[in-house]
Amino acid sequence: MSSQVVPSLARDRLQELLRAMQGRRVVIVGDAMLDVYLHGEVDRISPEAPVPVVRVRDRRYALGGAANVAQNVISAGALGYLVATIGKDVAGERLRTMLAALSADGRGLIDVDRPTTTKTRLVARAQQVVRFDEEEDADLSATEVRRIAEHLDDLLTKADALVLEDYNKGVLVPAIIERAIAAARERRIPIVVDPKFRNFFAFRGATVFKPNRRELESALGASVVLDDIDTLPDVFRRLGVDHLLLTLGERGMVLISANGTVGRIPTTAREVYDVVGAGDTVTAYLATALAAGATACEAAVVANYAAGVEVGKLGAATVTPEEVMNAYDSHRSSSA
Repeated sequence: MSSQVVPSLARDRLQELLRAMQGRRVVIVGDAMLDVYLHGEVDRISPEAPVPVVRVRDRRYALGGAANVAQNVISAGALGYLVATIGKDVAGERLRTMLAALSADGRGLIDVDRPTTTKTRLVARAQQVVRFDEEEDADLSATEVRRIAEHLDDLLTKADALVLEDYNKGVLVPAIIERAIAAARERRIPIVVDPKFRNFFAFRGATVFKPNRRELESALGASVVLDDIDTLPDVFRRLGVDHLLLTLGERGMVLISANGTVGRIPTTAREVYDVVGAGDTVTAYLATALAAGATACEAAVVANYAAGVEVGKLGAATVTPEEVMNAYDSHRSSSA
C-alpha cells in the first residue's frame, strides 16, 4: 500500500460541502452521558484526612458521549437524531432538557432502570482534582434492546448517515450493531463508527471506522508503530470496513482505504487548550460531511479542521461551519 499526505480541499469545495451539510439527517445511536464540572478553589487541607478542601464556586453541565456527537451534528447545521438510554433520574431529565434546547429530536431517548451515565469532574486552579463516575455498564436487557431497535428502524428510514458511538455502557450490543449496519447498508447511507474495546471487531460493513491510537492498541493487545504505518492494513482487513481513520492527537490522522492508499492528515490545530470532546467533533463532522456527499478523504479533512477548532476551546465544545471556514483560511494563510 502506498503512503501519502492527503491533499487539502480547495476553498470552493469546502464551502460547497459545508453548505450541503445543512439540513442533512444524521442518526446517532450509542451511549449518552451528562458531564458535570465543579469549579472551585483550594486554600487548605482537610483536618479529617490528608486531602484538599475544594470550595465549589461554579457548577456547569455539558452533554457527553453520543449526546455530544448529536449536538456537534446540530452545530454543523444538520439534524441530529439521538437513539440512546437515560435513567429515570434528575440527570436524565437534565440531559433530555438540554437536548430539547438544541432542537434535537428526542424520540429515540429510552428511559431505563439504571442511572444516567454521569461524569463529574472537580476542577481547582485550572486542574482536575478528581472525577466521579455514576454509571452501569452492563448490556441492556432484551426488552430494552427491542425498544432501541424499534426507534432505530423508524429513524433510519429517512436518514442520510448513521453514527455508532460506543463507550461500552451497554447500548451497542452485537444485536443492535448488526441490525443498524444492515439497515444502513440497505439504504446505502454512510456509517461512521467510534468504537471502544468491548465490541471492537463487531462493526464489519461500516464506511469509516474511527478509533484513536489507545483504543486500537487496547483491541490489538500491542503497540502501534506509527513510523511503520504499512503494518496497519492487516488490521484494516480484520475489521472488514471501507475505511479506517486512526486519530493521533497532535500527529493528526491516518486514513486507510480499501483502494490501497494510506493517507496522512496533519493536524491543523494552532493552539491546544483542551482535547476533551475532540473525538466527538471529528465523528460528527465526518458523518455530516459524508451525508453531504463528501468522499472519505474529503470528510476526514473537514473533520480535521473542525477538531483543530475544538481543541482550542476549554471543555467539550461545539464547532460551527463558520469556524471551520475561518480555520481553513487561517491555516492556508500561515502555510503560504
